[in-house]
Amino acid sequence: MPAPVNVKLDYVPPDGGWGWAVLVGSFISIGFSYAFPKAITVFYKEIQEVFDASYSEIAWISSIMLAIMYAGGPISSILVNRFGSRPVVIIGGMLAGLGMIISSFCTSIVQLYICVGVIGGFGLALNLQPALTILGRYFDKRRPMAIGLAMAGSPVVLSSLAPFNQVLFDAFGWRGSFLILAGILFNCCLAGSLMRPIGPKKGSAPAESEGSKAAEPEPGILATISRLLDLTLFRHRGFLIYLAGNVLLFFGLFAPLIFLAPYAKHMGVDQYSAAFLLSILALVDMVTRPLTGILGNLKLVRPRIQYLFSFSLIFNGFCHLMGPMATDYGGLVIYAIFFGIAFGMVSAMLFETLMDLVGAARFSSAVGLVTIIESCPVLLGPPIGGMLVDVTGEYKYMFYVSGAILCVAGIFLFIANFINYRLLDREREAAERGTELAEAASFLNGPGSAEGARGGPPGSEAGAAGPVPLAPGESNA
Repeated sequence: MPAPVNVKLDYVPPDGGWGWAVLVGSFISIGFSYAFPKAITVFYKEIQEVFDASYSEIAWISSIMLAIMYAGGPISSILVNRFGSRPVVIIGGMLAGLGMIISSFCTSIVQLYICVGVIGGFGLALNLQPALTILGRYFDKRRPMAIGLAMAGSPVVLSSLAPFNQVLFDAFGWRGSFLILAGILFNCCLAGSLMRPIGPKKGSAPAESEGSKAAEPEPGILATISRLLDLTLFRHRGFLIYLAGNVLLFFGLFAPLIFLAPYAKHMGVDQYSAAFLLSILALVDMVTRPLTGILGNLKLVRPRIQYLFSFSLIFNGFCHLMGPMATDYGGLVIYAIFFGIAFGMVSAMLFETLMDLVGAARFSSAVGLVTIIESCPVLLGPPIGGMLVDVTGEYKYMFYVSGAILCVAGIFLFIANFINYRLLDREREAAERGTELAEAASFLNGPGSAEGARGGPPGSEAGAAGPVPLAPGESNA
């Protein structure tokens, strides 16, 4: 399968300037998007008792929220490509806050699924994808570092929100806490206001990603969807490798995180100490993400950044396989520290590796297509983990299964990307040889023969020697 060439942006990203303000907005949006479904697990024990729910039933709240956040990716992509990141994030913040307000009046676990999971999750979907997309439009050379810093928003929010939620619960109960959390989520609207549109200078071709309208007849529905959501990515070799590996890894990524605090309480740890484990994990995660971004930005690492992602998955899985060895609170703290390192590495590289494969111009469509497919394992992973706990009465099997899944995903991605890198090198060499032959023919036969050697005039696709050579550091996989 030929690897399509990346589509370049039609302007030069500033790699700074207002981009730093955009980075702050993305930090807030991404922070709430990823941390919020985890932070509300502090309330699960009480909600479980109020509604007489099982571990599996209570796990569906965060699972639905995460699944809707991922499944809403294509809708978010279309909205971003049509209107830009700023209005989409603002509307997302309003929806997430509204969902929490309504959920404070719920009288059944199913109502929580709808209000917290569906409404709140869709609001977070409109926060996550636009924040990632606009970073790729403001940063190029510093992109891995920028994404690593923005992804650090998740542990920063989690480390402060988890213990804060426990304080809120003691003072106001879970219903009153949900009302206060709704007000906090409205700050995502402020974050969205920082995401100023960027594109080519006036007089240039307008960028589709910021909602420009071409002076063309109104296309049909299918043509519009195809224009706003690049379905040709399903013929992109690197994209398909990334997609296959990520579908597998998400079956095991979130379950250990969601059940960490309940596991500690099951071992007899008090509720404050159990919540503090999430803070420890988040603090370590917070430091790890930007450091991983800086590591990924190094000249020796960035050309083969997919290997770093594979290693982080294997390391993450190994941590979960060792997790059940923790038999006291000290052991849980050690596990939380290593879990934070491993999870931070995965999170920092998760979207940078996708952008490395498809390029910033196609990233909005790519992340939308990836997230809707990933929503299935995101939805099923934690409930399956909860089911293992319900059936066996022990948490260790959930950790074993999650760890094994992550290790297998990491090994698969390492092997597949190794093959992909080899194929890319061969394609690049073939393209260079084709160019050299054309130049030699031009020199020997006189002017104009180079065009014939390539099978047509400059710019024609007929007889192309292969993939277009790319600038150093740019992947066409």
